[in-house]
Amino acid sequence: MNSLITTARLSWHVAVRNWVVYRKDFIANISPTLADPALVLASLGVGLSPFIGHIGGRTYAEFLAPGMVATTALFTAFFECSYGFYIRMTFESVFKAMLTTAIGVPDIVIGEFIWVAIRAGLMATGSGLVLLALGLVPNLWACLLFPFIGGLLALPCGAIGLLSASLVRNINQFQTVYSFVIAPIYYLSGVFFPLTGLSWLSVLVQFSPFYHGVRLLQMSSWGEWNWVEGLSHLAALLAFTIALGWLSFLQVRRKLIL
Repeated sequence: MNSLITTARLSWHVAVRNWVVYRKDFIANISPTLADPALVLASLGVGLSPFIGHIGGRTYAEFLAPGMVATTALFTAFFECSYGFYIRMTFESVFKAMLTTAIGVPDIVIGEFIWVAIRAGLMATGSGLVLLALGLVPNLWACLLFPFIGGLLALPCGAIGLLSASLVRNINQFQTVYSFVIAPIYYLSGVFFPLTGLSWLSVLVQFSPFYHGVRLLQMSSWGEWNWVEGLSHLAALLAFTIALGWLSFLQVRRKLIL
């Protein structure tokens, strides 16, 4: 029990350290995460709605809205745990300094997950409130679920970032990870078009943690919550978190110790 309390305390210190650095350029840090989904929604949602018509009784902008909340969580988690972690590890030697104290590799990894879950949850909530003000999230109660779903979605997406940060040989190689991992799950997970009738893609996206987060946000935003489907998506996110989180921990430990 004492070891668990110690790990929790040290991990929290790692998360707080990230927040202290993050808040120094707060506006600059939150701008891309909030601006990118807003621009996508404005250009595609508003621009294409008159041409696409309604999807499932909703305008195209209303269809896109939950996916933009999920996108905020995805990009927040991946970029923080890939570029951010790599810079802290390689150029700033933050973790090398931490390891000279009582903080160990498990504390560092857990602290990174705590930080990215809180950050993504808050960013997803901010995006959701903007969409609510625009009338694109008709269900007010859905906003109460945004921090939970956004934070949970950030865990497996952040694990992908940590895993890539421990495997790439230089910072430029993150472009390959984005092109062949993040971009496909972003574009093909039901954010921009319904997967109804695309049986092959419906099967493929089951292996994407992002898809399960998108569906949870869509069901809650549209007021179409189904407990069976909802629990299956929650279970999938937890399974991805455990599997990818463990893999990322092993790789990060190998990288930091060696």
